Amino acid sequence: MTLQTLVPGTLRVASAVPDPPFEMMQSGALAGFDIDLMRALCGEIGLKWEPCRYEGGDFNGIFDGLANGEWDCVASGTTITPDRETKADFCQPYLVSGQSLVCNVERTPGATSIEDLRGQIVAVQKGNTSQPVVERLKAEGKIGDVRLYPYHGIGDMLDDLEAGKIAGIMKLAPVMHWLTRDRASLRVVQENITNEKLGICVRRGNDELRQALDDAQSRLVSNRTMKALTSRWIAT
Repeated sequence: MTLQTLVPGTLRVASAVPDPPFEMMQSGALAGFDIDLMRALCGEIGLKWEPCRYEGGDFNGIFDGLANGEWDCVASGTTITPDRETKADFCQPYLVSGQSLVCNVERTPGATSIEDLRGQIVAVQKGNTSQPVVERLKAEGKIGDVRLYPYHGIGDMLDDLEAGKIAGIMKLAPVMHWLTRDRASLRVVQENITNEKLGICVRRGNDELRQALDDAQSRLVSNRTMKALTSRWIAT
């Protein structure tokens, strides 16, 4: 597979929606950092951007669609991990971020870090890089249990935190700052729990496409487009 994709002149890009500020629906249309970035990259390499919405309950399934040819690349706030590098080839990282902890500051005003949730339930989305983190915390006895939600069930997870059904949520900080803006009782109480690099990925072995995207991304850094996109979407 090279730049001549299954649909000539088109780059099919998979994203899991919603996952603001990376991808979301605004006024009936896709919007977000990854959306604007892929439009700009496609313009640089002369391909038409074609969005593909991944709707599986486990985020890791998005890499199966990459392997079987449903889409050509993934741009979905994707953390680069050793396991994922066995399933896809990643471009240069475009962001460094980390897991954050969100608590209900009205119901548990004393919770300021994971250390305050011993015996409590912490929720994550299935397949998210926060999942192994909280599973390790459970094994170490630092939290009581882990509750998994399907990837598209993030709204239910936030509702359950507001209702006191869970004690905390762990997810990347930019996403949680965005999602708690209009939920007065929820707040990011801890950041930098992990250090993670995010990037676009392509099908394994598609070196031509990966290199073309890397080169285009470098040009967006040089002409300050990347800085403008980061300031617009990621700044908290």
